[in-house]
Amino acid sequence: MSLLPRWFETLSFQAQVILLAVVFDPIGFGAGYLLAPEFGLEPIVGGAYGLVAANLPLSMLVMREAGGR
Repeated sequence: MSLLPRWFETLSFQAQVILLAVVFDPIGFGAGYLLAPEFGLEPIVGGAYGLVAANLPLSMLVMREAGGR
């Protein structure tokens, strides 16, 4: 189970950013799009909120990288 995080850490910072964006952005958009009507929002607005929420792991990676220098 610890193999995946170890593999992720061996990637360059640029590759980590791209990988996180490719994985989390479609999930966030899809979840937001599908859940938005439950909260009385248009699906496209929910998709936008989902993208914002999906970028939290990416933001945390960037902040961790900036703090390490």
